[in-house]
Amino acid sequence: MTVKSFQNIPLSVLDLSPINEGSTPTESFKNSVDLAQHVDRWGFNRYWLAEHHNMPGIGSSATSVLIGHIAGATERIRVGSGGIMLPNHAALVIAEQFGTLESLYPGRIDLGLGRAPGSDHATAYALRRTLNTSAEQFPEMVQELESYFAGTGFVHAHPGEGLDIPIWLLGSSDFSARLAARTGKRFSFASHFSNQNTMPAIRIYRDLFEPSGELDKPYVMLGVNVIAAETAEKARWLATSQQQQMFGLIRGKPGKFQPPIDENTDWNEDERFAFEQSLSSNSFIIGTPDQVKEQLTQFIEETKADEIIINSPIYHHEDRIESYKYLAEMMQ
Repeated sequence: MTVKSFQNIPLSVLDLSPINEGSTPTESFKNSVDLAQHVDRWGFNRYWLAEHHNMPGIGSSATSVLIGHIAGATERIRVGSGGIMLPNHAALVIAEQFGTLESLYPGRIDLGLGRAPGSDHATAYALRRTLNTSAEQFPEMVQELESYFAGTGFVHAHPGEGLDIPIWLLGSSDFSARLAARTGKRFSFASHFSNQNTMPAIRIYRDLFEPSGELDKPYVMLGVNVIAAETAEKARWLATSQQQQMFGLIRGKPGKFQPPIDENTDWNEDERFAFEQSLSSNSFIIGTPDQVKEQLTQFIEETKADEIIINSPIYHHEDRIESYKYLAEMMQ
């Protein structure tokens, strides 16, 4: 059996187009384009953008629009959604949007689908105008979406119909793992924020997988937060930006992405403990390039992942570019 490592599995990028404190979405989108162009040249496999709403620090809410912007600014890398939260949308609209993207950038578009709202209840209502659509209806929504691409829907998606756009199912529990297995689809698990559920979910997916016309064997991509810097101390300092964002969400006070800090006297003991726990888990790998390579290699060997998608939540753009550059060098 081949031992999976950086040399024989693809690395990809997950981007939320973070909106920094003191900056604007315009600057965030420029940074996303610059990052995408760098990782395109460096040999990363995919560049995915995630749908979130009503969050001041995340700029990728109009996900399909941003996918087109990134695809138009790059040459080789696949660009897609990590993911589109399907309950927020009419399936026909997504078929048309991604049919348009695939027509503009043939062979480079991925459609990753999630069943969570990517927002709070009030925002979900504002998006849908009703909360009658539940996550439990997700399998039927996926089936409807596929019917538009196949040309078997009760109306037709133009563009979209007849196009071969890879559909991924995303999840942070075993629900989508079971659905991806039953329908023979690619599966991406959010281990970057649900690390404790990673192994159970991918075991279920692999054990229950049924081959389909899309895929003859299981394919798993796992999300990981990675911050690589020249010193472990700097990497840990850079990680405090993500922790501030996380605690802001927990406290119900989301804000723009904050610069790193030396010490936060506002954190209580539980929050400090949560910070330390996140740094000691495979869901958040930080350190020098050698430390990151060691931890990420161990994670790949333990999970037998087919691909890794990396989120690097770093405030300063030049530090974020540098972190991905270290990863690119590990692939060589």
